[in-house]
Amino acid sequence: MFRHILIPLDGSSLAECAVSCTVAFARTFGARVTLLRVLEKTQNAECLQPSDPLEWRMYKREANTYLSELGARFEAEGIGADFMVKEGHPAQRIIEAIQEKGIDLMVASSHGRSGLSGWSAGSVFQKIILRARISIMIVRAYHYGEEAPSAPFRFSRILVPLDGSKRSEFALPPAATLAHAHNAELILVHVVNMPEMPRWTQLTQEDSELVNRLVERNREEMGKHFETVLPRLPVEARTLVETSDDAALRLHELVQEQKADLVVLSAHGYSGKSRWTYGSIAHTFIAYGATPLLLVQDFPRDRTEPTEAEAAAAEKKGH
Repeated sequence: MFRHILIPLDGSSLAECAVSCTVAFARTFGARVTLLRVLEKTQNAECLQPSDPLEWRMYKREANTYLSELGARFEAEGIGADFMVKEGHPAQRIIEAIQEKGIDLMVASSHGRSGLSGWSAGSVFQKIILRARISIMIVRAYHYGEEAPSAPFRFSRILVPLDGSKRSEFALPPAATLAHAHNAELILVHVVNMPEMPRWTQLTQEDSELVNRLVERNREEMGKHFETVLPRLPVEARTLVETSDDAALRLHELVQEQKADLVVLSAHGYSGKSRWTYGSIAHTFIAYGATPLLLVQDFPRDRTEPTEAEAAAAEKKGH
């Protein structure tokens, strides 16, 4: 399932919020861990990274020592770990490390050295998740402030949104594995969207009856589908089928109502296209979710189309 986990760190306590979660995931999936620190040279005198050659060598030595000490923590837990220090633009170097190491899961804090902000994720992190094209576990750093959690991560309620497609069920194996390892409740949810009708006219009774029939039919079919899904899981699970005129909003409400402490979601569902790294529902959880989020990538890297910006940049390098 997950064999090699990458955890990018920048030396801040906010970034270290992902360490305990990485330990938990490595234990659960029997995965190896690579710790990565990217050092970015800058001429900005207010920035912590020095550009003087001697200071830079000392800075690199400190980064290696920092990662070595963190790596020892993983080894003490019986988890195989190595580390690497790279230089350059953080997002670009992290993407390169993912490719070089054959990483299949990245566990990362939503914020790092730049500090907490009004955004759900820092700028570097947002760049990474759009181009990593692997499964990603997002730890919401603002839940912990400047104090990284020291106790091992434990999940008690894991919520998995499903839309009835095979692609959305890519989230089920890791979710069930985590539920079993943490003795957590597994909750499978589906939201039936109210069909869109012409908005510029008053709905007739016939229109309303048609809407109600479609909704009821969809609810029944999803109930039947859940009956085929449950026996395939290695753990017991609870199912919920809801109706809403805004599926994304209702899913976010259900996370709060069910007091879920982890959402596991496939990167794409029925409408998923390899042209985009994530589908619309996944995007809302990345941007607006407040709960730890495991995004399970259902497309292999070589089947995900590059963005126009990536293609243009690659063409420019080729010349």
